[in-house]
Formats: sequence, structure tokens, C-alpha cells
Amino acid sequence: MREMLSTTTPLTERMTLFWHNHFTSSQQKVRSIQLMAHQNSLFRQQASGNFGTLLHAIGRDPAMLLYLDNSSNRKGAPNENFAREVMELFTLGEGHYEEQDVKEAARALTGWSVERDTGEFRIRPAAHDTGSKTVLGVSGNLDGDAMFDILLAQPACAEYLVAKLWREFISPTPDPREVRRIAGQLRDSHYDIKTALRELFLAPAFWEVNNRATLVKSPVELVVGTLRQFRFSYDDPLPFTFAIGQLGQNLFNPPNVKGWPGGDAWINSTTLLAREAVLERLFRATERPAARAQVMMQDGAKLPGQQALGREGKIQFANAVTRIGFDAHAWLAEFGSDDALVPDLRQRLAIQRAVLAREPSAPTNAALHGSAYLRSLVMDPVYQLK
Repeated sequence: MREMLSTTTPLTERMTLFWHNHFTSSQQKVRSIQLMAHQNSLFRQQASGNFGTLLHAIGRDPAMLLYLDNSSNRKGAPNENFAREVMELFTLGEGHYEEQDVKEAARALTGWSVERDTGEFRIRPAAHDTGSKTVLGVSGNLDGDAMFDILLAQPACAEYLVAKLWREFISPTPDPREVRRIAGQLRDSHYDIKTALRELFLAPAFWEVNNRATLVKSPVELVVGTLRQFRFSYDDPLPFTFAIGQLGQNLFNPPNVKGWPGGDAWINSTTLLAREAVLERLFRATERPAARAQVMMQDGAKLPGQQALGREGKIQFANAVTRIGFDAHAWLAEFGSDDALVPDLRQRLAIQRAVLAREPSAPTNAALHGSAYLRSLVMDPVYQLK
């Protein structure tokens, strides 16, 4: 959370989170924060690097091997979990492989394991199946690396990845023709992720007005985006970590191997109210610290999937809340407005364009002074969209 809030390379952090939700692992099953941190570092190193390199590395990642049970995958008793998810969720998508391909891929991954004492990746030769295997029509004494190369060679792999990036950055409905075009560029670049991102960000669809406000902000995007855009001051990111957890995105603990479903699934009658409550509490940073702490302390009671804060944790949480600040005067000054004044029409429209992806869902009160007008925009449901 601190890295996302302070980084000078936000796209790197955005892509690190994207890969965390693509190559999903969970702390609840892995039970080693060191291995999860190592995996997170891998995602950051290859955030916009090379997908092929990342795929091969994730095949040797201890957290992934533990999460998808490949540490127990051995000759004569293959475990198909990792092989299946590599095809279905990581590279090809449903409909581009057969059940027999999964079985053969699992054999290729036998013996790829984890040293329990050190948490290091180990290939156990005695557990590896050296017999001939056939994956997607390619036969031979395949190991995990050879199997990954077969997957990367499939046109469906690049198209699957580009479509997922499209849903992350442009709209919920990828354009098949554009996906094929960009996927071709991705394959020609030998899976250079920057190439795909550049093509996506320069595509007309990325700038199309009709694609604005078609995607729902994830809890991380909502909270981190708000804190960065409005330049909130803080000492400790603990309250923000609790906030996104309560909104359903407990980092390092996605719900299952498919990750957070995202999109419209982020919003329902309960979560919308919770999101608005988080924003309301954040923008109370102009109130007295003691009152702010009392209001937000309920956020520190318990993080989903975690134990309740002890006395010291509650004190840390309360102290952190009192140090959250928002300088409305300085932020509004960039638009020629002021916290104590009612902005004119030009100023209101400029602030609105900076805050919302499209027109607000309800008319705003033109008589509101600067910070009140700003809060009315942030509390509008359109603020939940990107």
C-alpha cells in the first residue's frame, strides 16, 4: 500500500497488481509472507517486461507451486491443478485445449517442487516423468519449460492476454478485430508487455468517449486513486489497507484461483454504501483529529480474514487516522477556486472534469462552496467509475 501511494512509476504498481490477480496466489494457503513477497517482487520486476519470461518464472515460483499443489506433483500420481490453471486462467482460456492436454501438461510438470525448509524451488529428478508426452499436438520428453513454450506459441495465448488487458484499461467488451491486431504485435515482439500496453493506450478505443465510465474502480483504485489525486497527507498506510480489505480486496488474499472477479461485481447495494462511507471518512480529514479518529476507529475493528486488532494495534490505527490530511485550499487553488468561496461555472466544470469520468448522475448544487462542491462530486456514484 505504501509503495502504491508513493511510487513515481504508478503504471508499474498497477501492472504488479494486475499480475497478482492474473497469476493468483493466496497467503491463506501459501502461509509464508516471505514467499508471497518474493512473488510480488517478481511481478514488479516483469510488470511491463516480458510475458514469456514471467510465465517461465511463475512456473518456478514457490508460492505458486504451493498454492496450486504442484509441490506434490510426481511421476505416477500427477496433480493436475497447476497444469489446468496455466491453460485455463494464465495463457489460453477455456475452449483452446482438451482434457488430455491438461493431463499431459501435468506430467511435464512432475518433480517441480519446493524445498520446505528453505522455501526454494527444486526439481526432483526421481519424481519427474521422463516419458514422451503430447501437449497441443507437440510430442516429446517435455518438461515444464517446453510445455510453457508450446502454450506461448498458440495464437490464443496472446489474444487471451490482450483481451484481459483490454478489460482492465478500456472497456468490459473487447473489440475482437483490435484484439487480434494487438495480439499479433505482442507475438511479433516475443511477448514484450510494453508493446501490448503501447498499442492499447494509442488505440482509438482507449480515447473513445463511449468507453469512459464503463469500468468500475476496484477498491485499490478507488482508495489509492483518491489519496494520490487529492494529495492526502498521512504517516501510516494502515487505515487504507483496512479500508480496501473491508471493501473486498484484501491484498495477498484473493478469494480463489480466479482472483477478484472485478468489473460490476465490485458494486452492489452493500458495497456501494461502504465505498461512499470510506470516501466520506477520508474527506473528514479537515475536521478535528479526535473526531476523525472516533469516526474511523470502527474501520480498525477487524479486517476480513484476519484477527481483530489488539490494544496496541488500535492505538496505532487511531494515531494513523489523526494524521490523515487533505488541503482543500491548495487543491482547489489549481482551478482558481477556494475552499471558502462558491466556484463560478467555469471553475465548477473544470473541477468536475478532473474528478468524474462523465457528467454526474444527479445535478450538483451551484451554491456550494469549494470543498463542499468537491465532496458532492466525490460522493456521486459516477466517481466509482473510470
